[in-house]
Amino acid sequence: MTHITLHRLGPDDHALLLRLNAMFAVAFDDADTYEGAPPDEAWARETLGRPNVIALAARDGEAVVGGLVAYELDKLESRRREVYLYDLAVAESHRRQGIATRLIDHLRAIARERGAWVVYVQADYGDEPAIALYTKLGVREDVMHFDLPLDGVA
Repeated sequence: MTHITLHRLGPDDHALLLRLNAMFAVAFDDADTYEGAPPDEAWARETLGRPNVIALAARDGEAVVGGLVAYELDKLESRRREVYLYDLAVAESHRRQGIATRLIDHLRAIARERGAWVVYVQADYGDEPAIALYTKLGVREDVMHFDLPLDGVA
């Protein structure tokens, strides 16, 4: 196995963010979303500078071979936080080496340091590798997800 390093992206990591998004584009087969309208440097600086935005890149040398993006959410029902793991992928050439687990473990450490009580993640039906990984690491809840469009809202 190669030597993989993990890096939390910060305000100065615009170029690394573009490489992370390029890896997501290939892994998710979704170039339109991840490369169609890339964030400019000012947007990346502002967004990656927020403590509630957590982006991690797994690198093999300079190559981005995995990564995740998560968002810390402050709750109002009590004084607590949750972290939503939004994107997680590992390049096909580096799968089955424990990189996803290392990324999630690093995220969980950050979440704990930030005072979160849980990290949660959504998996799509049929995505058996993701379901197996998340089942190994956590407790499954069957929920429904809805996208509420903003068109036509006054």
